Amino acid sequence: MRKGKTLILPAIVPAALLIVCSLAATWARAARQQSSSQQQTSAGATPGSQSATGNATPAVNPADVASIDAIMRAAYDTISGPAGHQRDWNRFRSLFIEGARLAAVVPDHKGGFRIVVFSPDEYIKQGDPYFQKNGFFEHEVARRSEKWADIAQVFSTYESRHAPSDAKPFERGINSFQLMNDGHRWWIVTIYWQGETSDTPIPKEYLEGVN
Repeated sequence: MRKGKTLILPAIVPAALLIVCSLAATWARAARQQSSSQQQTSAGATPGSQSATGNATPAVNPADVASIDAIMRAAYDTISGPAGHQRDWNRFRSLFIEGARLAAVVPDHKGGFRIVVFSPDEYIKQGDPYFQKNGFFEHEVARRSEKWADIAQVFSTYESRHAPSDAKPFERGINSFQLMNDGHRWWIVTIYWQGETSDTPIPKEYLEGVN
């Protein structure tokens, strides 16, 4: 994994926040208009079986969920790609446990922050049109983990670019992953994140290495 210490330039931050806020607002509207039910797979699920939504649940690739490293790589890989590249959303869904949530901390109109929470399916519904028009490559640059028994908390520092060749990311921040092992595989329970700003730079300890 790449390890970087370059701070986001102030000029980059407004554009990054605009993108995040725009997506978050769309996700929030969708969340109010639809239920939070979602497609999920379980360990050993048969491809084509029916979920609570009546849709076929995706089969999981065991290699994607065999370890914390594996599920983290898969999570970043499934959302990354050039504009117009169709993400493998069934693979994405297969990483999340039933009832899992994604949550973004974004600026509000009062100068503070608010949280936008959505299900994996809501993320897919609102994120896919954006990915069809915009390149998006997100990768982990550093990680700090805590694990006990069958649960893990991972602070994963990320950089987001529109193209892998971009010299600087348009956003940098921290994804907080909550993970669980059910005795057969790892699951994502929550991904909770916030983007870096000039007022809240990422501390040195979250930019160095993987533990």
